[in-house]
Amino acid sequence: MNMQLWNPFQDFENMLERYSKSGLSNIGKQLSTEMSFADWSPSVDIEEEEDKYVIKADLPGVEKEDIEVKLENNVLSIRGEKKTEKETGKGTKRHRTERFHGTFARSFTLPETVKADEVDASYKDGVLLLTIPKEEESKPKSIDIKVS
Repeated sequence: MNMQLWNPFQDFENMLERYSKSGLSNIGKQLSTEMSFADWSPSVDIEEEEDKYVIKADLPGVEKEDIEVKLENNVLSIRGEKKTEKETGKGTKRHRTERFHGTFARSFTLPETVKADEVDASYKDGVLLLTIPKEEESKPKSIDIKVS
């Protein structure tokens, strides 16, 4: 028999993820103050390398001009809007709309050890790429103690 460490918070996160992927995501928005003003929330990947953090956000169909990235008090915010497509022509009936549109927002608290003034942002093929360099950490200094 294998023993596994139980993480009760993981069960809660899994439930919220299933909720956000279902058509009932509007109900889940009430759980987050960040989402109270946003219509949807983009998916992100966050990676840490030795000298930087890399954040990739999926923003398909969003124009570069409609994206705002802000870093303030070590909180990185990504906000913007995906505009609704106009009707294609007179007499056209829309039977289903599943793609997200409207305002979006995500915020992340970053460690104190980032170089806030050197954040690099690029946008290509619907993916926002943020590179956030780390400060060089001071290494612990060893002090020899002399015994008299």
